[in-house]
Amino acid sequence: MGNSNKNIVILGGGESGVGAAILAQKQGFNVLVSDNGMLKDKYKSELDAYSITWEENGHSLELVYKADEVIKSPGIPDTVPLIVELNKRNIPVISEIEFAARYTNATKICITGSNGKTTTTLMIFHLLKKANFNVAVCGNVGDSFAKLVAEDKHDYYVIELSSFQLDGMFQFKAEIAILLNITPDHLDRYDYKMDNYAESKLRILQNQNKDDFFIYNKDDELIGDKLRNKNIRAKTFAFSLEQELAEGAWLDNEQQINILINNNKQQQTTMSIYDLAQKGKHNAYNSMASGITGNILKIRKELVRESLSDFQSIEHRLESVVSVHGIDFINDSKATNVNSTWYALESMEKPTIWIAGGVDKGNDYTMLHALVKQKVRGIICIGNDNSKIHAAFKDVVSDIYDASSIEEAVGLCYRLAKKGYNVLLSPACASFDRFENYEDRGNQFKRAVRLL
Repeated sequence: MGNSNKNIVILGGGESGVGAAILAQKQGFNVLVSDNGMLKDKYKSELDAYSITWEENGHSLELVYKADEVIKSPGIPDTVPLIVELNKRNIPVISEIEFAARYTNATKICITGSNGKTTTTLMIFHLLKKANFNVAVCGNVGDSFAKLVAEDKHDYYVIELSSFQLDGMFQFKAEIAILLNITPDHLDRYDYKMDNYAESKLRILQNQNKDDFFIYNKDDELIGDKLRNKNIRAKTFAFSLEQELAEGAWLDNEQQINILINNNKQQQTTMSIYDLAQKGKHNAYNSMASGITGNILKIRKELVRESLSDFQSIEHRLESVVSVHGIDFINDSKATNVNSTWYALESMEKPTIWIAGGVDKGNDYTMLHALVKQKVRGIICIGNDNSKIHAAFKDVVSDIYDASSIEEAVGLCYRLAKKGYNVLLSPACASFDRFENYEDRGNQFKRAVRLL
């Protein structure tokens, strides 16, 4: 093997790191997985099964600095001293996605954006599965891309990409790239500069050529501003709820969604917005992006229509939990930024008690004021520091309380809510001050609700 003299060090032993390790070993590299914290038992077992060397609770720097290339977990910021030192030593630091793409010729359908990534990724996967494509879903959702490339052969990969993953991608190319929206998120990783974050998202365009496709949200002003300065070589299709387009996807006055590409009227897909499985403005955008992808891949329009009308939503995204004495409990734990919560509140059709808070990522809550005033009757805070939420809404909502646990939060909501109310967990914040991740937060919420 030509790689037997080359050392690959993988920083971070989670899903993406372990996947990268398995692929690197299969390609004949000398592999070390190094984690500053504790590895989960399931990942230790997996690495041991492949006889891959690993270490936890710190890095053996003399081994790390011998790397020919370092694959970094997306959770590690570029500003940590170890990454700064690797850059000084000119040791390439890449993402697992960048590494895995070298070893597959499959078509990569890549989805990014501040909100709606997971839903759109799973919607497109659902569509391709229905059309009997040999397809896998990966990236920020599901398995790691590298692990799938190592262990199986697929013709298509539907890949959800976060800005952190895009930051470590250089030669990678998306054959179909989808940019859903750009709204403030993770600004703590981008010097609190929106421009830096936006440029990160636009890396999804890199290396595309005239044979590739770029699908984007025409109604997003920031995307429009950014694209004016970009030389886009790919074939471009937009989607819009606000204006009629010659090509792409748009909503007409009759509330009918039209999807047309390459002016092929015979392939044009039309369907009522009311037939979409997922309700709300944001899901109309997600459905349009998915529909354009289906048309590009020449999937029968009847099948595209069917897929958009029978797609089941994902756990922790506006998930109905249970109704208790006429009060509906809704789990939107995946809403880790203000914009996601805006969409959740927008879709509430009943008076709502809102559970919010967690690790604030530079949030500006002003965009929620009008919706909160209109729909929210009480706020329960679940973060370690809730001062920003209190300050933002004290003049809008009279009942704002702090809860020391999710169980206490659910109990307070139950007391505040009346029959015909919603209780919505949509934190607008990251979860790691009190929970393992947003799934853990959502699961604890559901458990507490079911114990009422």
